Amino acid sequence: MTSRQETVDYIIDQMSAAGDMRSRKMFGEYAVYCNDKVVALVCDNKLFIKITAPVRNLLAKPVEGRPYPGAKPHFEISPEYWDDVAFMSKIAKATADVLPLPAKKKRRGSAQRKR
Repeated sequence: MTSRQETVDYIIDQMSAAGDMRSRKMFGEYAVYCNDKVVALVCDNKLFIKITAPVRNLLAKPVEGRPYPGAKPHFEISPEYWDDVAFMSKIAKATADVLPLPAKKKRRGSAQRKR
């Protein structure tokens, strides 16, 4: 089952106070970005936040799950929390704050070729 765009849009809207929020469709599911860092995945209409110490401290009873087979464990955030804008923004920001910026990709073919 793939996630619905409406679900992703709602999650992004709920996290909007955390910073520059966006999503990107990947293999029928979605990566959620906060300030250019992947902080979460939405798979099968479920929200999975990357495991970090600050988020572990914010969750009363952290539940770990895997967004897809073979994925690293993530915290699964129950839909009952999705309506809490302050909480959703807080976990997105807490995750982004401790993650490094992604490495810049080298452009292919940007250098002139020697003949």
